[in-house]
Amino acid sequence: MALKLYFHPLSSYCQKAVIAFYENDIPFEPNVLNIGDPVQSAEVKALWPIGKFPVLRDESRGVTVGEASIIIEYLALHRPGPTPLVPTDPDAAWQMRMRDRFFDFYVNDQMGIVIANRMRPAAQKDTLGVEAARARLKTALDIVEAEMATRTWAAGDAFTMADCAAAPALFYANQVIPFADSHPHTMRYFERLSQRPSYARVRQEAEPYLRLVPQD
Repeated sequence: MALKLYFHPLSSYCQKAVIAFYENDIPFEPNVLNIGDPVQSAEVKALWPIGKFPVLRDESRGVTVGEASIIIEYLALHRPGPTPLVPTDPDAAWQMRMRDRFFDFYVNDQMGIVIANRMRPAAQKDTLGVEAARARLKTALDIVEAEMATRTWAAGDAFTMADCAAAPALFYANQVIPFADSHPHTMRYFERLSQRPSYARVRQEAEPYLRLVPQD
């Protein structure tokens, strides 16, 4: 198959990319990674020396694409479907990209700092780092709450790449700072995301791995 995606179903950034594939019914060869497998790790690094995933390989064009947002941009350009995840209007596009980056940097990455810290031995816990990440995440959720009071999707009336970023980020963020009571507009937005068939499928595929997510 021309499109090969290297990913893990538990990863929020991988989920973001896979949502885009499912949203536009784009066929691809799934390569689910065993993170501890040195052979698979070497295969990914041969394509993308950084060693992070998701990584997309398009055999038909002989190109490798790293990073979830760029993979989605690539699909929008070379495998367009019925849901235009990247707006064609330049102003709408930059506003969507700003929100995509917002969910990645200020929701997803802050959540990741907290959850990663749970896996550290007691002597290596980063209390100050976690406190700062929680504060940034709380500020980010407050911003989402204000915006989603008047919007259906992250960038307006249409489902876009920003929503692909928001869905897994908010799922895990809710495990760090439960927001159902404190941020009702955000929760209703997350419920809409959860009902989206593309994300519902991604969530279902992640279900067997959720036991691996450390809890407090």
